[in-house]
Amino acid sequence: MVIGSEELAANLFRITQTEAKMRREGTDTPQKANAAHYQVGKAVRETIKGLGGTMPEDLPTPEKSIKELEAETRKQLKSKKD
Repeated sequence: MVIGSEELAANLFRITQTEAKMRREGTDTPQKANAAHYQVGKAVRETIKGLGGTMPEDLPTPEKSIKELEAETRKQLKSKKD
């Protein structure tokens, strides 16, 4: 399964908004950074819920992990070289 456009967009939005918040506030400690991440993540989740979207924990689980996919890709690349 591939990450869906909604999940990808939500993650990118959360990341960019957290970075912007940290810059605006001059975040200078790990504790403040964690607080910023939490606040933005909470707001994004509330927006998803308010719009009737699927919450991240309710999205389908991929059949294979990233490590499994990476191993398969390495194996395929190696076999192409041989």
